[in-house]
Amino acid sequence: MDVQICVGSSCHLKGSYNVIRAFQKLVQEYGLEDQIELKAAFCMGRCTEGVSTMFGDEYVGNVTPENAVEVFRKHALEPLGRG
Repeated sequence: MDVQICVGSSCHLKGSYNVIRAFQKLVQEYGLEDQIELKAAFCMGRCTEGVSTMFGDEYVGNVTPENAVEVFRKHALEPLGRG
């Protein structure tokens, strides 16, 4: 599964790099390096919705460093049967 995290100006200011770090930690913690590929993306066109992400084809907005773990569990771990 590809997981894209926006690193455009607005998302960067809202903490996208901290979201990336949280996702990286979870990928390593759960041993998902061969199942999940984290990718930086530029503007997804929803700059007012917090950090924008895509889990496969599913858009997930309003991600913050504070809710990143919960979002990852719901949209990455659960679909992989690891939630």
